[in-house]
Amino acid sequence: MRILVLAFGVLALCSVAVSCRSSRSKTIPGPFISGLYSADPSAHVFNGRLYVYPSHDRKSDARPDNDGSQYDMVDYHVYSTDSVYTAPTDHGVALALEDVPWASKQLWAPDAAHKNGLYYLFFPARDKENIFRIGVATSKNPEGPFTAEPNPIAGSFSMDPCSFVDDDGKAYLYFGGLWGGQLEKWQTGSFDPSGREPGRLSPALGPRVARLSEDMLSFESEALEVQILDEQGTPVVAGNNRVRFFEGAWVHKRKGVYYLSYSTGDTHLLAYATSDNPLGPFTYRGVVLEPVAGWTTHHSIVEFRGKWYLFYHDAAESKIDYLRNVRAAPLEYGKDGSIKTVQR
Repeated sequence: MRILVLAFGVLALCSVAVSCRSSRSKTIPGPFISGLYSADPSAHVFNGRLYVYPSHDRKSDARPDNDGSQYDMVDYHVYSTDSVYTAPTDHGVALALEDVPWASKQLWAPDAAHKNGLYYLFFPARDKENIFRIGVATSKNPEGPFTAEPNPIAGSFSMDPCSFVDDDGKAYLYFGGLWGGQLEKWQTGSFDPSGREPGRLSPALGPRVARLSEDMLSFESEALEVQILDEQGTPVVAGNNRVRFFEGAWVHKRKGVYYLSYSTGDTHLLAYATSDNPLGPFTYRGVVLEPVAGWTTHHSIVEFRGKWYLFYHDAAESKIDYLRNVRAAPLEYGKDGSIKTVQR
């Protein structure tokens, strides 16, 4: 006999004879953000306070497809808190689609950064030609409101921007995502609507990275592909869909090591790789988070008050893939720098 149990909003099947596996890092009960559906959380610490920049899910009449038409977001809210374990403050709409001159629809996963006394919100959206680009908006306050630049960042494309400011002050923007994110359509250096993923035995496509200018508003260098190697030092192949990059790149640094974590897409894992260089190559190390309720997996990792946390989303509350809730879990590292898998 099998029993259907609901554990922190995630459905799991457990045998009565064998107990469910427990998380190595205990997840925090309930959604981190409630009241509005939210996803793709980007977590940062500014002025000693934790800020989370998610996308804002809403009900849509768009028919679900592999291009993600059902993810029809039109604005961003910013949240902040003094404790991961308490409900955050909703600071309201920080940026709306109607305030972005070049964008036509789909304000997908954003990220934020602080430099030069300003706060920057990086975000993807489809332009007037239905091609995903990445824009940037600025504010004097971490909660916004943000004012968008009149045009997307020149040379940007695809989605899921992740900004990373290194200890030396150099700033980078990582981005890219397959299928709805159109990354496979940029392999020639320009948009090819017939572009396809590489063959199963060919090297998988990696995220892109570009050095940001000092004012954080443009690319100082051409976008380069980030290479992900397997444990034998060979480029991960496209057919290895439990390891290969799909979307949602996030970079953090711990004890001099750069961690690139990302979603594997159709296998619904959060995986990670490490490097001694922010440009890579990165070597695959394992899984951060096992599959959760819903198709998409998108996350961030942040250190707050001496402890590390994983922020992610699932669809456990709504049971609808495009109506998600942000969640959080403590993150633990092994003595060798490995990330202990969060098991749900």
